[in-house]
Amino acid sequence: MIYMRKVELRMNEQQKYEIIKDLVDHDGNKKRASKKLDISIRQVNRLIITYKEKGKAGFVHGNRNKKPINALDSTISDDIITLYNNKYYDFNFKHFNEYLEKEEGIKVSYKFTYKTLTNAGIISPKARKKTKREYAKKKLLEQKKINLAMSDEQVKTVIDHEIALEDSHPRGEKPKYFGEVVEQDGSIHLWFGETKTCLHLAIDKATSTIVGAWFDKQETLNGYYHVFYQILTTYGIPYKFITDNRTVFNFMLLNSEKRTSDKDVLTQYGYACKQLGVELETTSVSQAKGLIERTNGTFQGRLVQELRLNNITTIDEANKYLLEIFVPNFNNKFALDYRKFESVFEETPNEEKINYTLAILTERTIDNGNSIKYYGKYYQPYLNGKLKCFMPKTKCLVIRAYNGDLLVAIDEQVLELKELNRNEKLSKEFDKMVEQKERKKYVPPMSHPWKLASFKKQMQKAHANHVYA
Repeated sequence: MIYMRKVELRMNEQQKYEIIKDLVDHDGNKKRASKKLDISIRQVNRLIITYKEKGKAGFVHGNRNKKPINALDSTISDDIITLYNNKYYDFNFKHFNEYLEKEEGIKVSYKFTYKTLTNAGIISPKARKKTKREYAKKKLLEQKKINLAMSDEQVKTVIDHEIALEDSHPRGEKPKYFGEVVEQDGSIHLWFGETKTCLHLAIDKATSTIVGAWFDKQETLNGYYHVFYQILTTYGIPYKFITDNRTVFNFMLLNSEKRTSDKDVLTQYGYACKQLGVELETTSVSQAKGLIERTNGTFQGRLVQELRLNNITTIDEANKYLLEIFVPNFNNKFALDYRKFESVFEETPNEEKINYTLAILTERTIDNGNSIKYYGKYYQPYLNGKLKCFMPKTKCLVIRAYNGDLLVAIDEQVLELKELNRNEKLSKEFDKMVEQKERKKYVPPMSHPWKLASFKKQMQKAHANHVYA
């Protein structure tokens, strides 16, 4: 006995078979058949021949159950899933797809990577709310926490309790010129190692170019000064900064009695901005500087993973990787070419001006020993290599330059500060005296920024009116 294999046709194949069968059996009109099938009469004649030779089996598509010639090996999908789960588990899918080609030598499309991971039940850390909802709904259906008989409102209520809703960031128009508005922020996060650090970041709003970045242990004036230094030396003087004001408000509220000028970040920074003619706008509304907020999120979704992958655990290593590798790659990928925009950056100041503008100014008092105590050490004022003496309780302004040099402004002159050691380094009686050449420190002339009265007036104005520059 001969068993005939049952032929199953798909819907479009079944329709084609029935029309051709009816045409042959009843000697129908070929032109009508061609119209129904939307093919030429020549194709109808070919199908008639196929029907007479092979019958119903002739209408099964020739590629049925055959693997496409351009199909990827299934082991590639397994490798992608394994790599993501074990090595790149915290990467977003786009970032992961880039690293597959760059580091693993697997060149596949983003669509293939996305489909492979989602089919494996993996969701991207940067997935949109809609995707997270659909994924949550699918999981809840599998866990039988919801069912298809529930109303949309009931399902929505359960899903909203399962995943948190994210805050939105409304769009706004971007400035016309490069350097017109630079947004700044500090992001405290577990960037590397086991201790949280702060990434100080600055981005040009018109071009989305990262113009400055620096890691520090906390959100500090030192961190912001490093970013400012990068901007000044690379691009010049910008027109306006927008930053948050929580640092100064928290500092004032929590430590108002112990507040000291050298810790007052925004007033110090604002004072430097004022000397260079940069506007400084502060806001406590995150949506007002949405670009830097979103950029922080992008950095947290990419930089953390790259630092981990490169075994970076110290601030020095992180800053080197940040400035030499990550920021240039980030700008090439996400920023517009700032050279195609008209720039309003002013000419870069000379190194000496930058050094003494990005300074930390601190009020101090001369004690009975003609000394100034600064960070647990004693210093004395010198002019042209000779000690200068002042009356006890004389008010002065200590200037710590960007490069670490210490100066002091007393009355109408700027003097050099030299550390007073607890004991002499060499004994005239017992040690062989070797003449040492001391590095000559540049002492700038007295100018308006370093008058104590001017500085105090600006500090009071900043705290009273929240006008920092």
